[in-house]
Amino acid sequence: MTDLRTDLQHRPSDDRQATALPPDLTARELARWSWRQLTSMRTALVLLLLLALASIPGSVIPQENIDSLAVSQWRDNHPRLAPVWDRLDLFNVYGSVWFSAIYILLMISLVGCIIPRLFVYARAARARPPRAPRHLTRLPESTSYTTAEDPEVVLARAATALRGKRFRVDAADDSVAAERGHLREAGNLLFHLAVIVVLVGVAVGSLFGYKGGVIMLNGEDYGFSNNLTQYDDFAPGALFDPDVMEPFSFSITDFEVEWLTEGERAGMAREFVAELAYETEPGGETKSYDLRVNHPLSIGGTDVFLIGHGYAPVITIRDGDGEVAYSGPSVFLPTNAQTFESFGVIKAPDASPEQIGLEGTFYPTFAMGRDAEGNLTMPASVFGDAFDPLVSLFVYTGDLGLDDGTPASVYVLDKAKATQVVEDDGQPFRMDLRPGDTVTLPDDLGTVSFDGLQRWNKIQVSRSPGKMVALAGVVLALLGLLGSLFVRPRRMWVRARRQDDGTTLVEVARLDRSSAGDPEDGAAEIAEVVAALQGETPETKTRKTEEDES
Repeated sequence: MTDLRTDLQHRPSDDRQATALPPDLTARELARWSWRQLTSMRTALVLLLLLALASIPGSVIPQENIDSLAVSQWRDNHPRLAPVWDRLDLFNVYGSVWFSAIYILLMISLVGCIIPRLFVYARAARARPPRAPRHLTRLPESTSYTTAEDPEVVLARAATALRGKRFRVDAADDSVAAERGHLREAGNLLFHLAVIVVLVGVAVGSLFGYKGGVIMLNGEDYGFSNNLTQYDDFAPGALFDPDVMEPFSFSITDFEVEWLTEGERAGMAREFVAELAYETEPGGETKSYDLRVNHPLSIGGTDVFLIGHGYAPVITIRDGDGEVAYSGPSVFLPTNAQTFESFGVIKAPDASPEQIGLEGTFYPTFAMGRDAEGNLTMPASVFGDAFDPLVSLFVYTGDLGLDDGTPASVYVLDKAKATQVVEDDGQPFRMDLRPGDTVTLPDDLGTVSFDGLQRWNKIQVSRSPGKMVALAGVVLALLGLLGSLFVRPRRMWVRARRQDDGTTLVEVARLDRSSAGDPEDGAAEIAEVVAALQGETPETKTRKTEEDES
């Protein structure tokens, strides 16, 4: 043990070499490193991918500012997930903090990537073409020949020929250097700049614009004025100013639908047109416009879109005292885009002795479904047009949650404190009504009548001040993409020098700087330059070919 301790004490210190730790980064160095990481192209691509991934929940999960009814139904169907989705802002993805953070970081990253490249490109565009390499014939695309002409004559002819092919030419003592294709890098820069322009246009529209929706019943008695109180749902930008809203108004005077009657999609609406009567200002001239899908009405900087339609059964509810507690059309929202089978809610808060709520389904063309064996199954609608309309309703009484002052959707029936009306055998009481039918409710609650049918249209009104900026960005992006795909940067050199025997050796070489270059194209371009150097014109080449053939 003593010998081992002595050996360790006398071991040379060279066997242990200390490794120096790097010094800590100063605040300035850390900021510079962070900026370089953020403005790298790799980070920009990662942020662009994250932005695309972040947009997926907005297309899968219903959004509050687009379809508030779908959000309400989703909350009812997923009571446990809804609070989590609320904390993550998944019902308002495009207005969430995390989506905005990705958006802003992407903008900063792209600006930091592109601006330095602009200066690099500007220097490269002004720079002279590089001098000819010492050994031109070692390049893959090269050739040489001898001639009796003086080198100066050959080089002057080479400069003229290359300028004619739109090369930038620089002449030296014994060679001519030429270069073209700088527009390829310009196309790349233009494409990236266009991405920024598109993002700016979208951001301007999101900040200063607005989008709202309203369901309108057809008829001159039902009108719309462009103010905040008229919208069913309204999504303003963060910097939206209500003073920019144009004071127009309109009503739907007529509505026509063309239905598909054959094929797998039979029963669907192929085309629908709403005829609008509108005024651009109060008391102004009334004009008409046929509003179609993807053909909006533009009034100033605001667009009016037709995005949907459906049915509104006219229902009358009389309470137990015989008084009319509710009467009018009730909007039913389609749950099947092909057959227009629709779901709706009707509320009579003033009914006596208790509030009455109806909830059910409307079938434009009612039929009982059949299984493979021909047995009757669930009721369904077999066509979108109202050939045999029927509305099937369940009845609820009691507190419908309308008296506590809490805002409630007209398309959702709060049944938490309500009681469902049942038959004597305990089964839920259901009414199946066709137009003109009246049903008496149990327990002297009153009667329900199906008086007729009306149509409604879903109208979207939007103002996007940055849409032309975004459109310009898309056009620029296409131009930049075309330039980066079809412009091929390349260089050419021509060297001419006198040999010992008095002849002139001419060397021609070409270098394609793009990976998509075709060797045959390079050989053809070199052949054209050689022909120009030898003084051949199309006429002389044709004459020479004829002489060779003869």
